[in-house]
Amino acid sequence: MLEELRIRNFAVIDRLELQFGAGFNVITGETGAGKSILIDAVELLLGARADPDFVRAGGDRCLIEGLIKLDARTRTSVMALLQREDLVDEADPDYLTLMREIRRRGRSTARINGITVRSELLNEVGALLFDIHGQSGHLSLFRPRHHIDLMDRYADLLDPRAGLAALVSELTQVQAERRARQEDKEALQRRADLLRHEVAEIRAAELDSDEDLDLPAKRHRLANSEQLATLASEAALLLNGDERRAGLSAVDALMGVATALAKLARIDPNMTDEQELAEALAQQAQELALTLSRYAADVEYDPRRLNELEERLELIRTLKRRHRVDSISELLAYAERAAAELASIDESDERLAQLGQQQDRLLRHIGDISARLSQARAEAGASLSTAVVRELADLRMERAQFDVLLAQAEHPAGCIVGDRRYKFDGKGIDDVEFMLSANPGEPLRPLAKVASGGEAARIMLALKRVLTAADQTPILIFDEVDQGIGGRIGAVVGEKLWSLSKEHQVLCVTHLPQLASYADVHFQAQKDLVAEHAATRVHRLADDDARITELAAMLGTSGAAGTQSAREILAAARGRKAILR
Repeated sequence: MLEELRIRNFAVIDRLELQFGAGFNVITGETGAGKSILIDAVELLLGARADPDFVRAGGDRCLIEGLIKLDARTRTSVMALLQREDLVDEADPDYLTLMREIRRRGRSTARINGITVRSELLNEVGALLFDIHGQSGHLSLFRPRHHIDLMDRYADLLDPRAGLAALVSELTQVQAERRARQEDKEALQRRADLLRHEVAEIRAAELDSDEDLDLPAKRHRLANSEQLATLASEAALLLNGDERRAGLSAVDALMGVATALAKLARIDPNMTDEQELAEALAQQAQELALTLSRYAADVEYDPRRLNELEERLELIRTLKRRHRVDSISELLAYAERAAAELASIDESDERLAQLGQQQDRLLRHIGDISARLSQARAEAGASLSTAVVRELADLRMERAQFDVLLAQAEHPAGCIVGDRRYKFDGKGIDDVEFMLSANPGEPLRPLAKVASGGEAARIMLALKRVLTAADQTPILIFDEVDQGIGGRIGAVVGEKLWSLSKEHQVLCVTHLPQLASYADVHFQAQKDLVAEHAATRVHRLADDDARITELAAMLGTSGAAGTQSAREILAAARGRKAILR
């Protein structure tokens, strides 16, 4: 709901602040008083082209600001747009502030919730919140892409359509995977050949993760086997003695020391510990000599085995380098992953066949649901056409014709309906457009091309009346809706506009007292002279006396007769509203 509108230095308005009500708001006043200027201001607020001529004479800039309270119907869509642009007012998310500033030098500024934005963004927001009859582009009913949504809300088809959209989304995923697999088939085959070679190469190596430590140690020992045998033998000879060398061996010397100490200990028992130590050292030296002899005898010098170890280590290094890993464990893990990927690729043809079957099932299912939606739309379209024609007749367009055009386009890759295939999307196979013939003898043509001025406003009113529950645009603004109609029809139009205010906030500029009498909130516009400049003033008529005075002025009569007529018009409207509540 548009709660407040503030205007500074715009055209003939120097300063204006209005608080609108939730129901049916009417603005009246003499011709030239500036009533429609308010509509122009709102259109500018919603992104219309900024013209420096809008700036009031004597001012350097004009400013228009609107405060809008979001309702449940539009909060989700508006908040999604604001979140996309990072414009949400976290302190007060139920309210939206729009602002437009135009400078005389030609620069303009647009703001949403105090943040500067592109003027096109105001237009996006406005399309969600306002339908304005005027020269702007804010008439949702005149935008054909919205007709299918209005039609489906009217026909209560949004739930089955949501189910269809889910199927279309699933189909999109299936087709994307199928297309990727088909396009990549040759590349996958090359990949499979590579993986097959890599897996075979690694498995042929019969790797063991312990080899990372064992093989280098074995190679090192085998490479130094001759030196190991020589050093061990030499140490054993030093302990055991060598017949080619003169003197006692280390073992014999230690045994001699032990024998001498044994004799000494018999004389001096205090040397018993030393005697036992000498015997232990002699025994250990003898065991060490035996061990070294065996070690030297067991050391193997095998050049062929050394070559085998070198070749295996080089193979392992090559495999690690090729697959960019640091250990045999990582090589084995890579081989497992490669084998799993190879299995997946080998199943590609089978998967392609499965995807093809799944795609065919989905296309048939989508076709079945789309056909049922199309049939439901055709039936609801006939009902909608009858209702709109009846509304137009009430608005003195008795000869007008209205129809809902459903069109489908065949497509070789489309969903399957019977033995044909049709282009489709998440809403089905139908293109929906409202068609109208406003005058006798004229063919049905798209709604946006058939009317202008008051005629277009009446068409819009008729459609809004029929689609009021389906139409989620919360704020409706009418200008020129009373063009070319008289007082009797004016009362009919007033009643219809007032009935719309049960689901929408309605603002209307009018010169008909019969229409204005249905207002829940009545504003009067008048032009005064301020500092030798004309200035539009708009004030709310707060009581019945003020409203009756204004309605009498609109009737063009004066005196008691005019006042009585105005009082009767107001009473009749109130009585009718009481019946219809």
